[in-house]
Amino acid sequence: MLKTIISVVGARPQFIKSAPLEIAFRGMDEYRLISVHTGQHYDENMSRIFFDELGLQPPAYQLQAGSGSHGKQTAKMLEGLEDIFEKEKPVMVVVYGDTNSTLAAALAAAKMQIPIAHVEAGLRSYNRSMPEEINRVLTDHVSNLLFVPSGVAQQNLLKEGVERGVQVTGDIMLDILKMAQDKGVVERKADGDYYYATIHRPYNTDFPERMQQILQEMNGLALPVYFSIHPRTAALLEKHHIYIAEFKNIHVIPPQSYFDNLGYMVHANRIITDSGGLQKEAWFLKKPCVTLRPETEWIETLENQWNVLVFDHLSEIKQALQVQPGAYNEGAYGDGHSALKMRDAILEYLS
Repeated sequence: MLKTIISVVGARPQFIKSAPLEIAFRGMDEYRLISVHTGQHYDENMSRIFFDELGLQPPAYQLQAGSGSHGKQTAKMLEGLEDIFEKEKPVMVVVYGDTNSTLAAALAAAKMQIPIAHVEAGLRSYNRSMPEEINRVLTDHVSNLLFVPSGVAQQNLLKEGVERGVQVTGDIMLDILKMAQDKGVVERKADGDYYYATIHRPYNTDFPERMQQILQEMNGLALPVYFSIHPRTAALLEKHHIYIAEFKNIHVIPPQSYFDNLGYMVHANRIITDSGGLQKEAWFLKKPCVTLRPETEWIETLENQWNVLVFDHLSEIKQALQVQPGAYNEGAYGDGHSALKMRDAILEYLS
């Protein structure tokens, strides 16, 4: 009978991160990897297109935890995951990133004495006002295997006394990007020169004056801006009576599937975002990025100004977009074969 490893996902980036590991575990004689979708976020584009293109299996379980306060959402997932773990009796639970799903799965597994592997461990923004920071710190401290994307992440853990089980594997997001490019599914989505933007973090979107200024700055740029707008951002703009149609330089597009998102990024002149994942993908694609945050977990992207942080003074966006980056640090996040390294480390741990 195959031994079960459970991969817990709950948000779009976690589906992306889990895909290479699921592929790496295909055809194993002794183990099977199944996924549980907590339902923290639901994205029909992601579910259908992404799974079909890569031939992924649908989640074995769906909790449909939905939205809610951090406490209520985490508690609901904890309860549901505990029942699944009790039924499946996994030999390991794999978690990704820093969402409430990550923390809930890690806590449930730790309480049940099930080994935990944390993909994308060791990241630190050192901003405890971010729920993600709390989630990633707590998850790291109960995990048995900690797969870090870079040497900086490894040093972050060493500062906290976490050394056992830490392995520098590179970033699994680079794996999936290379798969997408190899499959030829990354297509041009817009003509001409343009900037590509995504903005969704509460400290940008929840303050009407700030969001208005961000839109004004993008509207005044020399190139058109394709703005992939998050539903929450769109709802807040409507609530605050900010009419984005008035900003003629901004072309609003709906949330994009993973492959379409890459299509916009590959052919953009530069990226404007407050997303952790997007600034890293910009780095992978050698696209200069302006990140509307006061800090970043992805310290390596700041090297030689491939990523420029703008936060307090939004009028600096235009200037930041004109910065010419220096030398590119090839290999800072691995070689695109992280999933195989993770799989082998898991098999060694379980042997």
